Amino acid sequence: MNRAAGSAVWLPLRFAFRELRGGLSGFVVFLACIALGVAAIAAVGSVSRSMTEGLAREGRAILGGDVAFTLVQRQANPAELAFLRSKGDISEIASLRGMARRADGSDQTLVEVKAVDAAYPLYGAIEAETGTATLDSAAPLAALADPELFTRLDLKVGDTIDLGTARLTLVGSIGSEPDKLATGLGFGPRLLVTRAALDAAKLVQPGSLVQWSYRLRLPADSDPAALVEAAKVAFPDAGWQIRTRDDASPGLRRSIDQFTQYLTLVGLAALVVGGVGVANAVAAFIDRKRPVIATMRSLGAESRFVVALYLCQILLIALVGIAIGLVVGALVPVVAIRFLADVLPVGAESGLHLASLATAALYGLVTALAFALLPLGRIPDVAPASLFRDMNGSERSRIRLSFLAGALAASAVLAALAVWLAYDRRIAIVFVVAIAASFLVLRGIGWLVMALAKRSPRPASTEWRYAIGNLHRPGALTPSVMLSLGLGLALIVTLALIDGSLQRQLKGSMPANGPSFFFLDIQRDQLEPFSTFLKQAAPGGRIESVPMLRGRITRVAGTPSDQVKPAADSAWVLQGDRGVTFSATPPKNSRIVEGEWWKDDAREPLVSMEAGVARGLGLKVGDTITVNVLGREITAKIANLRQVDWESLAINFVMVFSPSTFAGAPYTALTTLSLPGTPDAAREASLMRDVGKAYPTVTAIRVREALNRVSSILEQLMVAIRAASSVALAASVLVLAGALAAGLQGRLRDTVILKTLGATRRQLLFAFGYEYGLLGLCAAVFGVGVGSLAAFAVVAGVMKQSFFYSPAEALAAAVAAVVLTVLLGLLGTWRLLGRKAAPVLRNL
Repeated sequence: MNRAAGSAVWLPLRFAFRELRGGLSGFVVFLACIALGVAAIAAVGSVSRSMTEGLAREGRAILGGDVAFTLVQRQANPAELAFLRSKGDISEIASLRGMARRADGSDQTLVEVKAVDAAYPLYGAIEAETGTATLDSAAPLAALADPELFTRLDLKVGDTIDLGTARLTLVGSIGSEPDKLATGLGFGPRLLVTRAALDAAKLVQPGSLVQWSYRLRLPADSDPAALVEAAKVAFPDAGWQIRTRDDASPGLRRSIDQFTQYLTLVGLAALVVGGVGVANAVAAFIDRKRPVIATMRSLGAESRFVVALYLCQILLIALVGIAIGLVVGALVPVVAIRFLADVLPVGAESGLHLASLATAALYGLVTALAFALLPLGRIPDVAPASLFRDMNGSERSRIRLSFLAGALAASAVLAALAVWLAYDRRIAIVFVVAIAASFLVLRGIGWLVMALAKRSPRPASTEWRYAIGNLHRPGALTPSVMLSLGLGLALIVTLALIDGSLQRQLKGSMPANGPSFFFLDIQRDQLEPFSTFLKQAAPGGRIESVPMLRGRITRVAGTPSDQVKPAADSAWVLQGDRGVTFSATPPKNSRIVEGEWWKDDAREPLVSMEAGVARGLGLKVGDTITVNVLGREITAKIANLRQVDWESLAINFVMVFSPSTFAGAPYTALTTLSLPGTPDAAREASLMRDVGKAYPTVTAIRVREALNRVSSILEQLMVAIRAASSVALAASVLVLAGALAAGLQGRLRDTVILKTLGATRRQLLFAFGYEYGLLGLCAAVFGVGVGSLAAFAVVAGVMKQSFFYSPAEALAAAVAAVVLTVLLGLLGTWRLLGRKAAPVLRNL
């Protein structure tokens, strides 16, 4: 680098450091906006990284082995068992649902049964809260249970319960179960039993919905990936799902990634909202520096030197804000993990996650650059004489195209980062487009409000006339307030309506004619007497039954399922096994949208698929899909696509096969019961007890109880969402305060002159109050409208759920926006009214 080039770089930097010696006055909002957004993104990324590293570190214990082979509705055959035993130590586990009943028959509840052998657990250890943690083969009818089971049935260690046809003794309360995450979310508390107890309970019958898992502990020098490939070659049609210690809980990892993306986008939205504050702060800063800029330009300083000087100064201040945000973002996980240690599903250890911090810092730096370039772009083409003549900044110069291009390039980099780092890029693209559209629309609304104010009739009231005039005057607050308040309010309304819609759907959207119970594991020879029993026990109830099996999709249109790249909202179909059925007629609560239903004498294996899932997998009518059921590969041609009303909670399946497809296969029945009249908890509990006594091997799921369990999980997630929303709210308030404060200096002269001409303090307060109220009202209309549309798009389009609009929440946000704008505006105005007139008038 030659001396001239070095001077061009270092001289502006030296001047920037010298100017910063005077402090960061005027940049409080700038710093707070950058720090808030960076802290939110850094904290979310660090907590996520802590959890994913915990998954990787505890992979063996979480999975229960180095490799796990899972089969549905069948045990491994002798050849498969011999192959697995030759590779290492093995533990066989059966997982299914059942009904645990008090010995006196007074109460019962759904439980997740896990039957283990003597080798369990291969890694980790069971820990007991009370009693023992050991299932002794000398006491084969012993059981361990989650504390929740003791609470539900009012039991204590040493009491007995009935499971199926067996009576078990509870010898301990489970405090820690090493491989709990490997089995996923359950609808009931865990009941850990021996294989002998499972046999005694007689829950496993032909066609029962039971999952068999074979965990292996490999020799130290073995490669799990090599074993997986060998198993696929040796038994290509086994139909087992294989997981290794490196991917012990893929469902949890996906959930962490998805939730991290959501919170990161909320944090990024807060950062973008804060970017408006950055732009306002930089514009106000440049206006305050007009005398300095005029002096430097008069002394021969080139415009690029002036731009470089203030760009360096802005970036240095941004680095301070980023540093503050990174410190906070690094400390939040330390505190959060300590407080949430009992809630987090994995052992998360706090620490410095440099990649997450670097990502947050990059977001902050690019945001600061994107929003600072436009205000800086007004400097180059302004003549020194114009600067001296327009000391209050009311005269605005045009922005050079090079600065506009730079701001757009920085914005494009920010958008590219959001999409590139996203788990679901489709959602990230929608987010970026929505933010960009909101900016454009808000700018347009700001100009429209100014135009309407300019052309509106002149009111008779002096206060109203002055307020409306301020909306369109040179240097008006209208564009900046609309942009800062409108964007923040739209985000807050969106999050509030999503929260309210999901809560209402889970708590109050039970279909009027929906089922009250689901009954599983009904044997074929039990179906007729069981239906007769329900008719007698629940007169007037509506009973529906369908055959049910479990299968895993292994090929999609001839392509192995692990090589298929489905749409994000259809990926779940390929993850694990799915319920399947067969029928001669189309299921209720669905309609055929493409293709035709099969005839009764159809002999070729045919399948009807849910239309949305089929599209997500890239399938159409005439394509084939292969499902492994009971160890058999069945390839069926897609005969039609159905649109399903899942919200009715009626029996329905993603895949419905033609009857001949499973001719002779063992299966169980799935039955629903819809009770007439209004829900009665006592009546439902009594019916469950009667079913448990008469059919101990049948599993009963009370629909309302299952929905309440899901609702409680959602409530925990909403806590984190509300926390992220509060960051966005704080950023919006800061930006609004900054925008209003930036306009106060320009209002000072007007206020002093009006007071000198006889205006009273009351008149000025009312005039400014009307102005701020109009600004807040315009921003509220936009925020509520756009927020409502965005919430609908997320709930109905992304989540595929019914959207319930909550006008009270939207109205509350709108009122709060108007009140906040007026209060913040009047707070600053009150300070202006107390200023003495003489010092201001001397400088006119």
